[in-house]
Amino acid sequence: MNQLRHGLAWVAAGVLCLTTVGALAGGADRQPAWVDAWTAAPDTAGPVLNAQTVRQVVRTSVAGTQLRIRISNLFGATAVTLGPARVAQSAAGADTVPGTDHLLSFDGKPTVTLTKGESVLSDPVTMNVAALQNLAVSLYLPAAAAYHPATVHNAGMATAYLTEKGDATAAVRFPREETSGARFYLTGVEVAGAATRATLVAFGDSITDGVGSGPDANDRWPDYLAARLQADPALKSIGVADEGIGGNRILRDNYGPSALSRFDRDVLDQPNVRWVVLLEGINDIGGSGYAWDAKDKVSVQQLIAGMRTLVARAHARHVKVYGATLTPYGGNGWPYHSAAGEKIREELNAWIRHSGVFDGVVDFDRAVRDPAAPNKLLPQYDSGDHLHPNDAGYRAMAAAVDLRLFR
Repeated sequence: MNQLRHGLAWVAAGVLCLTTVGALAGGADRQPAWVDAWTAAPDTAGPVLNAQTVRQVVRTSVAGTQLRIRISNLFGATAVTLGPARVAQSAAGADTVPGTDHLLSFDGKPTVTLTKGESVLSDPVTMNVAALQNLAVSLYLPAAAAYHPATVHNAGMATAYLTEKGDATAAVRFPREETSGARFYLTGVEVAGAATRATLVAFGDSITDGVGSGPDANDRWPDYLAARLQADPALKSIGVADEGIGGNRILRDNYGPSALSRFDRDVLDQPNVRWVVLLEGINDIGGSGYAWDAKDKVSVQQLIAGMRTLVARAHARHVKVYGATLTPYGGNGWPYHSAAGEKIREELNAWIRHSGVFDGVVDFDRAVRDPAAPNKLLPQYDSGDHLHPNDAGYRAMAAAVDLRLFR
């Protein structure tokens, strides 16, 4: 299977969101609202699954009383049929809790055929879902009549379990015949309920994706942020969508579509999205160090223009954007890290902090940098590659988000 690939303070830079989440439920809007409980952005084409079942464990960020899933064939070469699909409470590893299984349907049918590039939502099922709960989602891929690579999220930071053959979607004890670190087809779990009203999107690269954290531990900074929101009774109705992609860039496709090309799908089209924390640009800077041609180099002006475009598109949909400063990467090695690249990072961070373009600022750089060497991560926050934080670093990043931004 594919290998994983190679971010304590905030500065107000605009008007803070003064509307509480609870106030969103006023007036005639009394119907349950769908929000993201879990997401994984599709980023590449993966292996072919043929008459196999894949079980994937996800942790919900918010509670609900109804559930549906989203599956995607974004990178498929042709149409693909999936089903049956089931969801249950997760037990240890690949197993589920007996008696909690729910069969999912698509327009009332147990299977669905997705055309190339298509994504679909399942029909809702009534299911009590707790916040910060592990669920097991099982998908069966029937025998294929044609070659169709799976649409995957490469750096899952979690174990996917696969059968070698056969439908095991209903199995309480799942056959542990094959495993992968990727996510397959599954791109979202949404919940609804009387109190679930808003989605917060964490949008970024491998640092938002959680590379450097432990597998199957939910130690990404958006995971820690979700736990902080759940600890505040006024903010428990906010779902957190992690839309990070390892290697992602603002301006150009690299690992996954660029931020500019995927922003609508992965942010603005999410259910009841109200806020996005934008942490992108380090791969534009680092990738520029490898570029031979001048046209492939990036400038701080280009990155600023790209961020301005994202903010304008979000504001047109009444979504607030909180700019996150880029975390240090000194010591990662030349040419990814260079003096020229460091200058761009520092200039971009200064612009994020002081431009007033964003609705608020989350200063991740200040939260995890080494005061004695500000171009480097604090050693106790360094996963070892001098680019990605470790679990403690991701916890510090989540702690840097002022929760007043979401009141």
